[in-house]
Amino acid sequence: MKKLFVMFFACMGIALATDGISGTDFIKGLSVLAGVVGLGIAALGGGIGMGHAASAAISGTARNPALGSKLQTTMFIAIALIEAQVIYTLVFAVIAIYVNPYLQG
Repeated sequence: MKKLFVMFFACMGIALATDGISGTDFIKGLSVLAGVVGLGIAALGGGIGMGHAASAAISGTARNPALGSKLQTTMFIAIALIEAQVIYTLVFAVIAIYVNPYLQG
């Protein structure tokens, strides 16, 4: 994991190491980077959460098959709420990239 972070920051340094970069281009570049990394982390967390929800629902259905339909309904509601948080992150990433509040004019 440490090697991944070192490689990531080294590539970021090479990508941003031009002589003629302006402050506006730098902010745009960092906004895209923040949006992509934030969305990746949100999708990873959402995927893990959905996996745990499905696992618990399958385990509960295996223990008591009579409650399968109730557990399935509850699982779908939980998955929809988890996915909603990932969509909120997508909206924030799009705002950070296209309607950047840190740029002037």
